[in-house]
Amino acid sequence: MKHFERGLCAIAILFAAGLAAAWTQAPSAHGGTDMQTVQHLRDYRVIEFRRYVTKDGERARFVKYFDTYFPEAFEQLGAMVFGQFTERGNPNRFTWLRGFKDLDARPVVNAAFYYGPLWKEHRLKVNAILPDSDNVMLMRPLHPDQGVTVLPAVDPVAEPSGAQGIVVAQIFAVRKGSEEAFARQAEAAFARYRIDGVHPAGVLVTLDVPNNFPQLPIRTDGPFLVWLGVVRDEATLATRLDPLLQAAEQALAGGGLLRGAPERVVMDPTARSRLRWLSP
Repeated sequence: MKHFERGLCAIAILFAAGLAAAWTQAPSAHGGTDMQTVQHLRDYRVIEFRRYVTKDGERARFVKYFDTYFPEAFEQLGAMVFGQFTERGNPNRFTWLRGFKDLDARPVVNAAFYYGPLWKEHRLKVNAILPDSDNVMLMRPLHPDQGVTVLPAVDPVAEPSGAQGIVVAQIFAVRKGSEEAFARQAEAAFARYRIDGVHPAGVLVTLDVPNNFPQLPIRTDGPFLVWLGVVRDEATLATRLDPLLQAAEQALAGGGLLRGAPERVVMDPTARSRLRWLSP
C-alpha cells in the first residue's frame, strides 16, 4: 500500500503541473490551423503497441466496453490512448496504442488505473473476453518529432459516423545491433509514402528497458521498428500506397538487417479512435 500511496502522490504532482500548462495552443499534427490541442496532449516518450486477441464473436462487444470506459480514464491520469482499431483479416484482433510522458509515469499511471475503481468494476467481464492480452511492444519515437500523432477527440456532433479512414502499421523485426543502419534505410523508404491521401502518424522503435510494471507483460523478442500511417480511403490504399508498401518491404527485407519478413497490419479505427483520417 505504501508504494500505491506514493504513486497517487506522484499523480497529483503530475496533474498539478499539467494544469499549469493547460490550454496552451499547439500546432496541428496534420498542419491544419483549425485543430487545437492543449500542451498536456503532446510529447509522449513511452508508447505501448498493444495487440489483443478476443474470443470468437466477441470483438464488437469488447470495442464497446473499450470506447465507452477507457480513453478518458487514462487521459485523466496523464496517459494517452492514441487510437484503437480492429485488424482486418482477423476477426479476433484488437489493437490499441497507449502513451506515457516518460518511463517513470508508466507504473504510476498503470497502478492508479488497474488498482482503481473503474477497472475493479469492469475487469471480470472485460478479461473474460480477452484470452490473450500479452502481445505488447514497449516503444519510443525514433526521433522526437516522430511520436504518435495525437489528434482531437472524435466530435460526436461534427463526426456523427465516428472515426473514419484506415490505419496501417508496418512492423519490422530488426537484427540486434543493426538498429541504426536499418532505421536509416527505413526512413528513406518511408519518405516515399508522403503522398496525397496518406498522413504519416509516427515511427517507433523498441524501448529496451526492464519492465517497470511487471503486472502487464511486454515482449522481449525485439528490437522492432514500426511505421504508422493514416489513409484517407480504400482507393488510396489499394492503388497508391499499397505498391509503395510492397516495394519498401521487399527492399528492406533484402538488406540483411531483419530477423524475418515484415508484417503489415491494416486496421479500421473504432468509432472513438483519435487516430483517424482528418483533412488538413
